[in-house]
Amino acid sequence: MNVIIERLRLPGLFALFLMWSFPLLAEDTFYRDDLEEVFRTHTTDGTFVLYDVSKDTLTVVGATRAGTRFIPASTFKVANSLIALDLGVVTDEDEVVPYGGKPQPFKAWEKDMSLREAIRVSNVPVFQEVARRVGLGQYQRYLEVLAYGNQQTGTDVEHFWLKGPLEISALEQVRFLASLAQETLPISSKSQKAVRDILRTDHSGQSTLYAKSGWTNTPSPDLGWYVGWVERSDELYVFALNIDIHSRSDAKLRKQLAFEFLSAFGIF
Repeated sequence: MNVIIERLRLPGLFALFLMWSFPLLAEDTFYRDDLEEVFRTHTTDGTFVLYDVSKDTLTVVGATRAGTRFIPASTFKVANSLIALDLGVVTDEDEVVPYGGKPQPFKAWEKDMSLREAIRVSNVPVFQEVARRVGLGQYQRYLEVLAYGNQQTGTDVEHFWLKGPLEISALEQVRFLASLAQETLPISSKSQKAVRDILRTDHSGQSTLYAKSGWTNTPSPDLGWYVGWVERSDELYVFALNIDIHSRSDAKLRKQLAFEFLSAFGIF
């Protein structure tokens, strides 16, 4: 697909949201409503946000949805890992954390494992053990420090990122991940380096992909995420995609559509 980027005038409210979401970020913003056909082709709705750090440009497919907050689901494992490591409740990314010994929906989760392994298989019970170690009070403090989404934890430390009330938009995901990719979050550099390392998933030529998926069935329809960034030489591209998931077979569309957009823009 050949992509020609055109500068478009954004709707007033959306432009104001961008100003709030990206202070000192994105000199230029491009609204690509022509690419929303990609979602319709796969019989779903969604948004894709791309921030080119080197050129300081933001490209948005599905503007209204880009600013809508959704439950982060397993994409919160990125922030969760940062918080756990920064607090020291997990010594390092290779410390083995117990899953609790109970039957799980997936056999791959029925195993004690490190954050490095747990983030790759998206092991919920391991991260729930991490959550109990962190506690709601510390989460509240870190969500505010990281300016993560709506910064709400509610009262259930094991499910607030899986069922709510924590929510985050695609634009906010990109802002958060851009800071992590550049190691400029207001927490220890050591923690950021460790999480960057465990998010590395793919390598193609000179490009390296760092990414995390997510899936929540609260509320209906289900929602899927695929977020991360691509490093290529001295270039950095940060992205966030979310889509409606209507059946289990749609789960594969998270990564598939993200790659389709990244390929369309000649990034990966």
